[in-house]
Amino acid sequence: MYKEEYERWLAADLEDADLKPELSKINGNDEEIKERFAVALKFGTAGLRGVLGAGTNRMNIYVVRQATQGLANWVKTQGGSQTVAISYDSRIKSDVFAKTAAGVLAANGIKVRIYDALMPVPALSFATRYYECNAGVMVTASHNPAKYNGYKAYGPDGCQMTDDAAAIVYEEIQKTDVLTGAKYMSFAEGVEEGLIRFVGDDCKKALYEAIESRQVRPGLCSTAGLKLVYSPLNGSGLVPVTQVLKDIGITDITIVPDQEYPNGYFTTCSYPNPEIFAALEQGLNLAEKTGADLMLATDPDADRVGIAMKCPDGSYELVSGNEVGVLLLDYICAGRIEKGTMPKNPVAVKSIVSTPLADAVAAHYGVEMRNVLTGFKWIGDQIAQLEEAGEVDRFIFGFEESYGYLAGPYVRDKDAVIGSMLICEMAAYYRSIGSSLKQRLEEIYAEYGRYLNKVDSFEFPGLSGMDTMAGIMQKLRQDPPAEIAGYKVVSVADYEKPEETGLPAANVLIYKLENNETVIVRPSGTEPKIKIYYTTLGKDLEEAQAEKDKLAKALEPILA
Repeated sequence: MYKEEYERWLAADLEDADLKPELSKINGNDEEIKERFAVALKFGTAGLRGVLGAGTNRMNIYVVRQATQGLANWVKTQGGSQTVAISYDSRIKSDVFAKTAAGVLAANGIKVRIYDALMPVPALSFATRYYECNAGVMVTASHNPAKYNGYKAYGPDGCQMTDDAAAIVYEEIQKTDVLTGAKYMSFAEGVEEGLIRFVGDDCKKALYEAIESRQVRPGLCSTAGLKLVYSPLNGSGLVPVTQVLKDIGITDITIVPDQEYPNGYFTTCSYPNPEIFAALEQGLNLAEKTGADLMLATDPDADRVGIAMKCPDGSYELVSGNEVGVLLLDYICAGRIEKGTMPKNPVAVKSIVSTPLADAVAAHYGVEMRNVLTGFKWIGDQIAQLEEAGEVDRFIFGFEESYGYLAGPYVRDKDAVIGSMLICEMAAYYRSIGSSLKQRLEEIYAEYGRYLNKVDSFEFPGLSGMDTMAGIMQKLRQDPPAEIAGYKVVSVADYEKPEETGLPAANVLIYKLENNETVIVRPSGTEPKIKIYYTTLGKDLEEAQAEKDKLAKALEPILA
């Protein structure tokens, strides 16, 4: 079958000039043909994600057309405005895929609101809600290497698409021939017909106003003299992040020159992910040169932000997503109580794999902490529940350990723009009272205990990778460990059993140990990886790290 499909593509009159040479090059190479054509990219709640290139298992205009036709078929059954919002980041062909999707929707009689230039995930979520759309599409592969691109689908609430809706879209995609099945008109024709319109300045302005209204101490930044180094990592964060920071009074911003402008090849770092050191290295060097108080980096679709803080001895320290989440929660709670802006019965939300230290901080301030499954849509779902009950103002903050933050209900996905604003405001505040982020973090540890949260990832590449991962998870369920590194397992929470967890089913196992430490095992939803999350405790960092190393060594044979 895959050989026939390859021959069909080879014989077709393909519009994308890059595809034909690739197909000719792999002629006669069964392994390469199989890799591209034996399977199709699967559409799920996170949409599509894959390597750029020719074939059904690659990201190209035909796979995008097919996916969009599936989305259009679903939208047509939804009533409402019959409108879809589209945004895209700086990745290779992101703009092409965005316009391709717009052309398919327009040919189906569906109206499109598309940004006139690259804009991040939160801007897409906002526009979807602002224009009361049926759906949204964000063309991005988030923080993956340059050879990837993807297509995230959003529901009318601005959250990533629900399982039910994604299943219907996937069914429609499978009915659509990848080369010939999608209706299509050119982008220009869609604009002429009045079906494709650009997102208006009113929408962009409303987004910035919504973000800036969430300042904890308005006016503080204009006098605090914060010195910042910022890297958009060649992505979509440059315009919105610098706009918001300047609006709130932060003007001393040095941008990392090689990472300033959009560049889908990400030539300065192979993995444009603010979670890893290599992506922040240039920014760190610049921070040392300029003596900045803070170094900040957003990923290509600007939904995650990573930071390095200046320590009292002049050195710089990378701060984990869990630590930034805890610092922000602590800052928002203390600041809003002080300013009298804390709502009644405030609610914060985090993912089950994020640090339990946040639960302790929330309890200290009288904030209800809700724990949800991994994936920011579950945080969005909690906001939606509060909104339905007419209590949306109770939501003060949500975060995931993977560098995603949100304060406010104006969007339903993680937002590195508000994350950047609040991190800078927080750093400016501590600077203004003669303290620092580092000092506050140490105070938090002194008050609540020295928590360490670390994640190990194990990759399972190739077509058999998913099967290997499924086998490992099955073995852990059938033969659960009674102890890990000599510590008795006192409880196992299997999130595939919603009747026990009270949450939707998910492929996650949480082991609580007799010494109050936890180990969480979950396969990634978007990559062939199993992730293990450790929370360990110690009298200091060294002891907590030694505990983590001990647990990791004990688990290694299971994942080998």
